[in-house]
Amino acid sequence: MSWKSKDLLTLEELSAGEIAHVLDTASSFKEVSTRSVKKVPALRGRTVVLFFHEPSTRTRISFELAAKRLSADILNVQAASSSLVKGETLIDTLKTLESMTIDALVVRHKSSGVPQMLASVTKASVINAGDGSHEHPTQGLLDLFTIRERKGKIEGLTVTIVGDITHSRVARSNIYGLTKLGARVRLCAPPTLLPVGIEKMGVEVYHDLDKALEGADVVYVLRLQLERQKNNLFPTIREYSMTFGVNNERLKRARKDAIVMHPGPMNRGVEISSGVADGSQSVIDDQVTNGVAVRMAVLYLLQGETNEKPS
Repeated sequence: MSWKSKDLLTLEELSAGEIAHVLDTASSFKEVSTRSVKKVPALRGRTVVLFFHEPSTRTRISFELAAKRLSADILNVQAASSSLVKGETLIDTLKTLESMTIDALVVRHKSSGVPQMLASVTKASVINAGDGSHEHPTQGLLDLFTIRERKGKIEGLTVTIVGDITHSRVARSNIYGLTKLGARVRLCAPPTLLPVGIEKMGVEVYHDLDKALEGADVVYVLRLQLERQKNNLFPTIREYSMTFGVNNERLKRARKDAIVMHPGPMNRGVEISSGVADGSQSVIDDQVTNGVAVRMAVLYLLQGETNEKPS
């Protein structure tokens, strides 16, 4: 199939076939990062702007590497050093960038809906790199890619997502992607960290971690996003860790060949123990590696697949 959308804003809007197309395209790009010269000319002459309004390590660097390996030109626009601090609006900033004939805009913002708003007023491709608590579609795609790579499939798998579901844009993207591709999704968290009515997304809800882990093929651990929490939603960090922290003993309840995932950054000793994070079942480093290939695929597809793929 061919890619038809100008933007990538959410996995909610993608079909199972479109998601699979991104994953298949990423497979062909992953090999590029193993070469002595890690570059292909697929986006030579194109300009990609990284427009980040929140701190980021993995996502920003991954997108920058992806664009460079596609031979694109890159501009990093930091909100703190732009005219936004002088009162300029996001749209006026975008118009300035668009006047310089950019081709793609990668946006991260603390407010949900900003990438959608910018996409509606520009001809450039807009990629959502995380907006508020809404979605993080490329993280969802790289997670799907990693699961499919390690398990050989997604359909029929049981995936347990544990942690701060309410504030997690990663959880939402993964729920959309996993359910579209036929996985069984379990969510586990304190009631205060689960959105009301989340069951309508086709997931099962648990408050007992031991039960949620029983027979799981994938254990996906989320960070406690204390910076987004306005109230105390659980008694103490220590109590949260004792009740919902994933450690080696608890992990035994999952399948013996279960994989453990985390989007990073990790709070070791809180939501995940170092023994699990660094253990043989962890694919956390694989997620980071696969992020470059997936974001190469997204940039390539959004630019119209007009140039050559790696051979």
